[in-house]
Amino acid sequence: MSDYKDTLNLPNTAFPMKANLAEREPAILQRWQEIKLYQQLAEQGKEKQKFILPDGPPFANGKIHIGHAVNKILKDFVLKSKTLNGYYAPFVPGWDCHGLPIELNVEKEVGKPGVKLDAKAFREKCRLYAMQQINIQKEAFIRLGVLGDWKNPYMTMNFVYEANIVRALSKIIQNGHLHKGYKPVHWCFDCASTLAEAEVEYQDKSSPSIDVGFPSVDDKILKAFTSLPASPANLPVWVVIWTTTSWTLPGNQAVAINADFVYALVLSENQKQYYLVAADLVDVFAKRIGLADPVVVATCQGVLLEGLKLQHPFYERQVPIVLGHHVALDAGTGCVHIAPAHGQEDFTIGQKYDLPLENGVGSNGCYISSIPLFAGEHVLKVNDKIIQTLKDRGHLLQASQVQHSYPHCWRHKTPLIFRATQQWFISMEQNALRKNTLEAIKTVEWIPNWGQARIEGMVKDRPDWCISRQRIWGVPMSIFVHRETGDLHPKTPALMEEVAKRMEKSGLDAWHDISIEELLGADAKDYEKAPHTLDVWFDSGVSHDCVLDKHEALRFPADLYLEGSDQHRGWFLSSLTTAIAIKNQAPYEQVLTHGFVVDKDGRKMSKSLGNVVAPDKVISSLGADVLRLWVSATDYRSEMVVSDDLLKQISDIYRRIRNTARFLLANLNGFDPEKHLVPADEMIALDRFIVERAAKLQEDIIVAYESYQFHVVYQKIHHYCAVDLGNFYLDIIKDRQYTGKTDGIPRRSAQTAMYHIAESLVRWMAPILSFTAEEIWQNLPGKRSESVFLSEWYEGFPKFAKNVETLMIDWDWISKIRDGVNKRLEEARVEGIIGSSLEAEIDLYVNPELFPKEKIFRLEQEHRFVFITSRADIHEIKDEPESELNAKEIPFTPWPVLTENTERNALWSQQQLGLWVAVSASIHPKCERCWHRRPEVNANTEYPGICGRCIENIAGEGEVRKYA
Repeated sequence: MSDYKDTLNLPNTAFPMKANLAEREPAILQRWQEIKLYQQLAEQGKEKQKFILPDGPPFANGKIHIGHAVNKILKDFVLKSKTLNGYYAPFVPGWDCHGLPIELNVEKEVGKPGVKLDAKAFREKCRLYAMQQINIQKEAFIRLGVLGDWKNPYMTMNFVYEANIVRALSKIIQNGHLHKGYKPVHWCFDCASTLAEAEVEYQDKSSPSIDVGFPSVDDKILKAFTSLPASPANLPVWVVIWTTTSWTLPGNQAVAINADFVYALVLSENQKQYYLVAADLVDVFAKRIGLADPVVVATCQGVLLEGLKLQHPFYERQVPIVLGHHVALDAGTGCVHIAPAHGQEDFTIGQKYDLPLENGVGSNGCYISSIPLFAGEHVLKVNDKIIQTLKDRGHLLQASQVQHSYPHCWRHKTPLIFRATQQWFISMEQNALRKNTLEAIKTVEWIPNWGQARIEGMVKDRPDWCISRQRIWGVPMSIFVHRETGDLHPKTPALMEEVAKRMEKSGLDAWHDISIEELLGADAKDYEKAPHTLDVWFDSGVSHDCVLDKHEALRFPADLYLEGSDQHRGWFLSSLTTAIAIKNQAPYEQVLTHGFVVDKDGRKMSKSLGNVVAPDKVISSLGADVLRLWVSATDYRSEMVVSDDLLKQISDIYRRIRNTARFLLANLNGFDPEKHLVPADEMIALDRFIVERAAKLQEDIIVAYESYQFHVVYQKIHHYCAVDLGNFYLDIIKDRQYTGKTDGIPRRSAQTAMYHIAESLVRWMAPILSFTAEEIWQNLPGKRSESVFLSEWYEGFPKFAKNVETLMIDWDWISKIRDGVNKRLEEARVEGIIGSSLEAEIDLYVNPELFPKEKIFRLEQEHRFVFITSRADIHEIKDEPESELNAKEIPFTPWPVLTENTERNALWSQQQLGLWVAVSASIHPKCERCWHRRPEVNANTEYPGICGRCIENIAGEGEVRKYA
């Protein structure tokens, strides 16, 4: 046996099969830093059109979780694909740094401010803590492969940013959107502060359910009922309310009914008074208080009761009956007690009827000293005492426990109360802010489109935005208010600018250290500093004014905001509201929303459930590119499912893509595109086909990237690598690549095709598999930029003449026929007829009515290379071959576009497949070099053991290939 190994074109590449991503990716990150990749992109981008995607700042607290990873990776997909599309797409990452969670963590370390540390020292501890958290998160985001200006992020605690927050507030004040007032807001005892809507979540809670009688003190109440019986007639009337918040009863100032409801007088069991409740709720009410066979003695319309007086159940106070549209019939009695200091609807009714606004609850949740009976009691612990008081006064009809949905603090998971406090609000009505915001929403493209309806609902139903908080670690409102009236100083804008200038130098401390006399002079005696800090949602919400408007690489408005679906009530909303209040323009042109990450059972990630998938653990075991590939594979528009098993499946797919790239690189060994690129009109037909397929695929992939359909990109890349390349093209060309003449057209044509494929594939992969793409880029032949991210979409595809005969071959049909043949070859292998496919000879019998000549007969003598058999002949036949031919019918599903012929469709529908294959073992000797079994093997004594084709490739001009 002769050794022909040295005559083969064996593949070779430095690109390893084993990825070792956890070890290799950090080295790639190091290289990006060494070549100053982000700075090079900035330099390249000076003359390019910008695409701006700002970073919605994560909170600077704790390690990143899988949701953080998804968000940053999706942003990276967008920006890298935009860069490849010719844009300058800078990314300035940011962090939200103020607020209660940081205060609480610092309190755990050093205690509450004013105990061991003064407020100034406490703020410095908060700043240091936030910086530590930012550094932890920054390293994690960089490790994910997210490209950005990590050396110069924006932070809401930067002195300049803090100063610009004050300036943003000043603009809102100047535009007439700020007002002061007592209003009920969600109040957390643990936070000792109001909460924004985005900080409130609802959980089930057990509360006392009580029915309470408010005796009428007005004789006119019975006159509203025209059908009173003669006896009993002049009994007292108790208007009955039902509530699950008995702690609000000390603040009661009225009872509301619905003008449109019918109300009934129900005779009490002892027949000493009437109960007044909604007629539709009589049976429910009677069952609840244990009244058997309730007797309705009269009815009247609710509107007739307005203004009549009732006696408070335990205070010497008379309260009116008022009308309220919010009174419903879904529960209770149709009569609702009104405490203007403890409810939004109550507050609105209180304004309408000029009811007293008396807040009897302190910031610690206890009644203040002026509240009779309950002074000093905590509102969440006073229920039993209030119920006992009602019993003692004889006005309690029933008390029980009920489970209901109740607002809780999203941080502490503790119940909230509505509590009226003096606060500062951005009014949704002043200067048409709500109207202008709703109009601006229509100018934005919302992706998915249901996002528009969601944020419209948020704006339509939104109460005035309470932006004041009572915290230590936050940006001060920096306003001076009159000591008696509470009005703003007339020179407020100028004063705020002076404060902002000082904050640029020393941050928050500038406000706390500043002397009122120094700024206000003679006015100092009449004014004081407002004691409020700003809601942290305001801090991040004005990033459009503090970052987009100020950063030299960015601009307002942004092209795209991209965050999780919860941000319709968070950052999307706060950014939109402040942008309209400042500029009367939306801060974004598009808004893209992604879903939450859940486990395989649809549950959110939770340590208590043990289903958390931590990004750092995934990266250390599988690599960041596998995590990025999972993000791309998931349709982010809905919930995103992740699990260890799913990530392992994604890892397998990653290896398939990597191995495809490795095959391309290994077989480009010795290929120099400047010397060896085969002209388009000289390329083999199959090579032309696969390159044209790549060119068309690139168009589709660019469209998918542009429409942010990353799962489509993933699907197309995966299909192309696994099916078009792995299962078809690359499988077929191995023989030509390995055994062809080194410089012959057949081999160089295949290399040319693989070069075009690799050049395009590496770019398609780059936004998603960033590390792997960079690794491929460094192993590709030819001159190129330092990084794949300094390139744009591949433009080197050859232009093929459409009139070339070989381009008429339908490779899709041939591919599907090949699938059927391969199934039959596998059956023959199992039956013991053959070993490998090259031991086989096949005869294909086709019905010409179903398989026209122009579709599959153009390959002439090259069919065997497509089927990877030693011989393959095709025969026309109208009838099924005789059984002795060993032919079996093979399944074939035609491409829909090719079945337009009505007559042919009829044949398909009749299951007349018209395709048979006969497999037989070759009787010819095996070529030692190409392993084909050919009759001419050993015919040439100078080259024993090999076939004529191999002799030609070794010693002659090289074989001629036209098709495959």
